[in-house]
Amino acid sequence: MLTLNNNKVAKLHYMPNNFRLLSPGDHILCAISGAPVPLEDLRYWSVEKQEGYANAELSVQAALKDMK
Repeated sequence: MLTLNNNKVAKLHYMPNNFRLLSPGDHILCAISGAPVPLEDLRYWSVEKQEGYANAELSVQAALKDMK
């Protein structure tokens, strides 16, 4: 039976050039804003922190937060 992953948060393993799906889903939640990010739109993440971001600005905010 086919199961749909609509409206389910995926769990990912973030790698330098891509990510691996650990638990099925169709989106992640941005680590900074909490906004849903569809997997097909996911472009920004931290390998070290293993978290994803909704956009470049939020990715930079996360990096700057670590510098303080």
